[in-house]
Amino acid sequence: MDLKRIFRHLLMTRWRVRRAFSARVLSAIESAIRESHRTHAGQVRFVVEGALDSADLFDGLTARERSIDVFSQLRVWDTEHNNGILIYLMLADRDVEIVADRGIDARVSGEEWEAICRMMEADFRRAQYERGALRGIEQVSALLNTHFPTRTPPREDLPSFPVVM
Repeated sequence: MDLKRIFRHLLMTRWRVRRAFSARVLSAIESAIRESHRTHAGQVRFVVEGALDSADLFDGLTARERSIDVFSQLRVWDTEHNNGILIYLMLADRDVEIVADRGIDARVSGEEWEAICRMMEADFRRAQYERGALRGIEQVSALLNTHFPTRTPPREDLPSFPVVM
């Protein structure tokens, strides 16, 4: 049991989450996602979760396991071309996970997703939340543009607004 992790999660309040991801930052993220959907056929969702609930925390649930749960809960997999992407941030751990639906996962390597996650995490460690989120969306969009060029007219199977849990 990692006591430092437990304390980080217990001390992560809604106020701290709102401070890092204010309404202005969330609006910028939504705009970036909406704009990215014009350049590729992928469907991007962005989720920030402040901390795990106590039961999941004490069970040792990882950010990766939680991101897969959230991918399912938000039905990111429910797109016509299996081209949904979840960018998930566990703020207490400053851990970013990218979960890709099978249509994208077959074309983009895990190393490419991991590089984007590490770049975002570096910005988040410096409390540059807006910068990290926008750069991450930009880099995910560049990969999607390569493998899933835009269709005419662009179609949005998933909403563009970020989710704060």
